Amino acid sequence: MTEVSVAKDDVAATGDLVVLKSVNKHFGALHVLQDIDLTIARGEVVVVIGPSGSGKSTLCRAINRLETIDSGDITIDGKPLPQEGKALARLRADVGMVFQSFNLFAHKTVLENVMLGQIKVRKADKKVAEEKARALLDRVGVATQADKYPAQLSGGQQQRVAIARALAMDPKVMLFDEPTSALDPEMINEVLEVMQQLAREGMTMIVVTHEMGFARSAANRVVFMADGRIVEEAVPDQFFSNPRSDRAKDFLSKILHH
Repeated sequence: MTEVSVAKDDVAATGDLVVLKSVNKHFGALHVLQDIDLTIARGEVVVVIGPSGSGKSTLCRAINRLETIDSGDITIDGKPLPQEGKALARLRADVGMVFQSFNLFAHKTVLENVMLGQIKVRKADKKVAEEKARALLDRVGVATQADKYPAQLSGGQQQRVAIARALAMDPKVMLFDEPTSALDPEMINEVLEVMQQLAREGMTMIVVTHEMGFARSAANRVVFMADGRIVEEAVPDQFFSNPRSDRAKDFLSKILHH
């Protein structure tokens, strides 16, 4: 238990890493993010849940500016999100992103996929990048697949490579947008185990997921969204055993009893 308590104390010491203030976003007439206020502390694992269409993925994508916002402010490590250009590329390197689809380069080997960003964005030496890539592939349990191409791997292996690729940039925060929803059931756990390990190691994580077991065991805080708003946020035990809002009660009754 000691490692967990240490990580929690660090959160208090080092302050807020991701801060959203009054964030609004429309897709045409649809108001997908409505006055979102959310602060994520360094080392905190925040799991965002809610019904489909509640704005979870848009929230995730706004944090690394894959979606622009209409109003409000988003800061990462005290700096506002850059608009474009090199500053945005640097920001995206600081904010690791893992999607539903694995987004690996099909024509590059697994090893090359994990080396690429280190060399191109971080300007790392090729040998250093390779050593780091191999160590990360080992860490996520796919070291033996280094010389294969993505299409030769299972979905679960590809997603673990995608996590290794994001980690290779030494990100300050990792965003996971439904990272297991495209996977066959037997592959989901191998990806969640890697994410659990990252959480234990103190990585700051924002995870949009339908995996309630992960939310219960890995999250410091659960954020429940519905209709573009944050309806409720609480520690997992409290949220799952005693949700305060009717929307959350309704949502949980549908997913936990089937």
